[in-house]
Amino acid sequence: MPKEMLPILDKPIIQYIVEELVEAGIEDIVIVTGYHKRSIEDHFAEPSQELVVALKGPKKKQLKEVEHIANLANFAYMRQKGPDGNGTPLLNAAHLIGDEPFIYTFGDDFIRATPGRFSQMVALHERTGLGVLSCIRADGDDDYTRYGYVGGKEIEPGIVKIESIVEKPGRSNAPSNLASVSSYLFTPTILGCLSDRASELRPGDELSLQDAMQLSIDNGNFLLGYEIENARYFDTGDKLEYLKTIIDLGLEDENLGPALRAHFAQSLDAQGPSANHLREEPRRVGPQRAK
Repeated sequence: MPKEMLPILDKPIIQYIVEELVEAGIEDIVIVTGYHKRSIEDHFAEPSQELVVALKGPKKKQLKEVEHIANLANFAYMRQKGPDGNGTPLLNAAHLIGDEPFIYTFGDDFIRATPGRFSQMVALHERTGLGVLSCIRADGDDDYTRYGYVGGKEIEPGIVKIESIVEKPGRSNAPSNLASVSSYLFTPTILGCLSDRASELRPGDELSLQDAMQLSIDNGNFLLGYEIENARYFDTGDKLEYLKTIIDLGLEDENLGPALRAHFAQSLDAQGPSANHLREEPRRVGPQRAK
């Protein structure tokens, strides 16, 4: 199963991201996948005749939900080809983007914010005309080996005019504690930088989006690092973070939350004093920044 299709409560991870894009006004979504990810295409497709028949009658509400998913946006799909690296899917889709600004985002992590992360990024781009990177404050030792960090001049609270981007720098080499995660709003100039980087690769090299962004900055096409307001970042890329995401969203759910909270309290009581460390408030990546 593609990790993007792992369920969080009653939706796969990628659907949360698609719904957030649609909320921000995005109408056309290109999904670049590998050969083993056909289930993503099936999820956003019109329901088959067999499924329509199965969901008629008492299950009519479920049929409407399936049809709603298929009509969230105009979907196009491509198979990834080319070198390894996080720049390759974007380069594959370059001919479909044209000369418009666009959002490039990953399918296995997301940020929940009010208003939505993509809506905030679009608003900042429309105000400045510049590309925008979604960022969170991440200051744990492990964070500096997991994320890329941006450095530059803070031009407004929570907004940095980026001068450098360092991937997984370690605490001692990080230019700030502002981590670039999950998503980017670019102007089409980034595509030329990405193509230039691709032409310089040697066999076995990865095509790095961070290298293309640094080239864009060096060429005078500046990017903004934006600390998303009222944000919580969910990284579902490993077992523990995936489990924490399910628990956190389950606790927030108005139907599931009360019973789930009672279950945890009962479980902790049953474990006695040995479970005291579990009662502590968990550390959040990316503390909320008031608007």
